Amino acid sequence: MSPVRRCSRTACGRPAVATLTYVYADSTAVLGPLATYAEPHCYDLCAEHSERLTAPRGWEVVRLSDPSAPTRPSGDDLEALANAVREAARPHERGADGRAGGGPQAVDPMEVARRGHLRVLRSPDS
Repeated sequence: MSPVRRCSRTACGRPAVATLTYVYADSTAVLGPLATYAEPHCYDLCAEHSERLTAPRGWEVVRLSDPSAPTRPSGDDLEALANAVREAARPHERGADGRAGGGPQAVDPMEVARRGHLRVLRSPDS
């Protein structure tokens, strides 16, 4: 007998990643992380079958998350990343003294101006 549990679906030999349990009294199908051991009234499902799972009409599917599973980026994560890229690409405002940033975060005091990746530096004699 193989130590790897297989998907319970007919003709599917992929390894199981989730366990499906039906709660008949509540008309609910509960899909959670792979159970520690196989039980006769639970069904082990592979990744593909667990993602495509549908319940009978009138039933609810409850999907319990696996904290050890890698998370997929959400729409909020992607939007935050896009905003960070836009902010980094935006030209910085110049302060009254002409330096980038204009505040206490101003870069090098020797820097007079900046254009792209090039910097104009003050002469050490002045």
